[in-house]
Amino acid sequence: MLLRKAGRGLACMLALLPALAMAAGKCERLVATGSPDAPPYAWQDPQDPKHLIGANVDLLRQVLGELGISVEVLNAGRRDVALQEVRSGRMDLLLDMPLQVEQLTAMDYLHPPLQLNEYLVWTRHDASLVYDGPADLAKYRGSLSERARLTPAFSAFAKAQLDLAPAQNLTQAFQKLILGQVDYVLAGRFSGMAMTQGLGMSNDLIARGLPVDRPGLYLALSHNSACNDAWLRGQLAKKLTELPISGVSEAVLQRNVERWEAQMQAQADAPKQ
Repeated sequence: MLLRKAGRGLACMLALLPALAMAAGKCERLVATGSPDAPPYAWQDPQDPKHLIGANVDLLRQVLGELGISVEVLNAGRRDVALQEVRSGRMDLLLDMPLQVEQLTAMDYLHPPLQLNEYLVWTRHDASLVYDGPADLAKYRGSLSERARLTPAFSAFAKAQLDLAPAQNLTQAFQKLILGQVDYVLAGRFSGMAMTQGLGMSNDLIARGLPVDRPGLYLALSHNSACNDAWLRGQLAKKLTELPISGVSEAVLQRNVERWEAQMQAQADAPKQ
C-alpha cells in the first residue's frame, strides 16, 4: 500500500516537472538594443540618451508585456557596437536585425520579422522620371544611405545595374535629391516619411510606385542570453505572427513618424545658442 502511494506521488512529481522547468526557466526581464539613428523604428531618446525610443521599441514592449516580461531598451552607441553587445550576451536581443547568414552562429532570428521595411523610389514632385519597375532606374542616377540594409538579392542587382551615389545617411541622400544632384533616392516607406516630414520636405518629395525591396527587421536573440529558451522563442514567434493581423504595427509606425516630426520641429524651434 505504501509502495503504491509512493509510486503515485512520484508519478505526480514527474508529471509536474515540465511545468516546473518552464516556470523556473521563464525570463522576467530582457535587455535589448538596436540602431540609434533609424526613425521611426528606433532612435536615441532626446530626453534620456541612454535609451532608445521608436516603433520597434513600442512593439517589443507590447509583445513582451503580454508575456509578463519587462524590457529595457538601451542605446549601445554605434550599430556595430550594439551587434557585438548582443553577440556576446551582455545584452539579450537586437530589435531591428537584418537577416545575415553569418550571424546565425551567434543569434536566433525570430520569425516572422517584427517589420518589413519597404524600400520605395523617392523623387521630387516635378520629376520626369519614368518608373514601372527596378530596371527602369538604370537610366537615372540615384542615391542610397550607407546605413540602408537591403536584401542580398536586391543589393546584388543594385551593384550590377544601378548608378547609386552613396550618402552618409538618409538626410544627406534627400538633400542631394532636393539640390538636383540625383534623380531619385531609395528609402524605406516609413523612414522616408519620417525624414521628409521632419526636415520639412514633404511638399517637395514623393514616393513612387511599388516597393523595390522588402527586407525584414527581425528580433534576434543572443545564443549567450540566459533568457534564450524554447518557451520564449515559441511565445515570441506566436506574438509576431499575430501582430500584422491585428493592424497594430502600422498604427504604431504612424504614431512614431509623428513623434519624430514633432521632435524635429521642436529642435528647429529651439533658440539658437
